[in-house]
Amino acid sequence: MNGVSKQRLLLATRNANKTREVREILGSGWEVEDLTARPDLPEVEETGVTFEENARLKAVAGSTHYDGWVLADDSGLEVDALGGAPGVRSARFAGEGADMEANRALLIEKLRDVRGKERSGRFHCVLALAKGGEVVRVFHGTIEGVITPAERGTGGFGYDSLFVPEGACRTFAEMSGAQKHALSHRGRALAALAAYLTRGAEATA
Repeated sequence: MNGVSKQRLLLATRNANKTREVREILGSGWEVEDLTARPDLPEVEETGVTFEENARLKAVAGSTHYDGWVLADDSGLEVDALGGAPGVRSARFAGEGADMEANRALLIEKLRDVRGKERSGRFHCVLALAKGGEVVRVFHGTIEGVITPAERGTGGFGYDSLFVPEGACRTFAEMSGAQKHALSHRGRALAALAAYLTRGAEATA
C-alpha cells in the first residue's frame, strides 16, 4: 500500500458469505472485520419492516460500541408473483431457524405454476453507514431478474442458484465472484459506498 493506511470498517454481520463478498468488492484498500471478531457486541433483533429499517438498526447498535465506521447490510429477494415476498424475511422464508436449502425449496414450490415473465423479481440491498451511534448515509443497490424453476450452479449463497439477472443467461451461482459482483445488488451498493468514502467523508476510522 506504499505506506497508505487501509480504511477500517466493521461489518455488522456474522454471515461469513456477506463478509467475504464485501472484502472482495471493496478490495485490498480496506480492512474489513465482522462481528465474529467482536463477540462483545450485542445481537440485534431485526424488527424492521423494510431493508432500510433493519440496516439502520444494526448499524446504530454496532456503532454505539465501536470507534470507527460501522456498515450494516440488509438485503433480500423480492418476487413479484408473491407480492414482494420473501423480502425482509428472505433468510427466514421457511420459518424461524430454517436454512437456505429449505428457503429455496419453498420458493420453488410456491412458484411451481408460475410461468415466463411472471417469474420476475429483484435482489435489493441496503447499506447503512454509521459512526458514533448515528447513521451517516444509506446506500441502495438493486438488480432485476427472473427466478428459475430449479437450482442452477454451485457458487454464491442464499438464493443465487435461483436468480438470473436481467440481461444474463446464467444464475449468480453459475458466475464467478467477479462476474456476480459486477452485476449484483450488493456490488452496486458497495460501489456507491466506496465512492462516498473516497471523496473524503471524514474517513478517519
